[in-house]
Amino acid sequence: MERSLVLIKPNAMKRQLAGTILSRLEAQGLKIVALRMRHINKALARRHYTAHKSKPFFKDLIDYITSSPIVAVVFAGDGAVEAIRRIMGDTNPVKAKPGTLRHDFGLDIQQNAVHGSDSSESAEKEIKLFFRKDELFDY
Repeated sequence: MERSLVLIKPNAMKRQLAGTILSRLEAQGLKIVALRMRHINKALARRHYTAHKSKPFFKDLIDYITSSPIVAVVFAGDGAVEAIRRIMGDTNPVKAKPGTLRHDFGLDIQQNAVHGSDSSESAEKEIKLFFRKDELFDY
């Protein structure tokens, strides 16, 4: 069973979409194996988005993700990373297909409602940023 991290971002939290987003992912056969609501501090946000540190939007990205609590979730399932990427849709909500999370709930390319790991390798690293090993459940 592959695992992947999903973050329900501030704009989705402010619009009370967390339950809807979780439900849509579960409805596709993915299983929640860790869940936490938290306010990300800037240090964690910088570590999480380190791949974007040289990009002009980095500061805005950090300010946004730290602007309110988020929900961090680890989902497990066969091909979880790819399945979640498909369910989320394109990063830009304008380009995302109807029925995807980002199309249905994203406001713009930055406020796109959810983050999902882009590979198994990224998922392993990202999960470790948000959860300890003993917080991941097998059932």
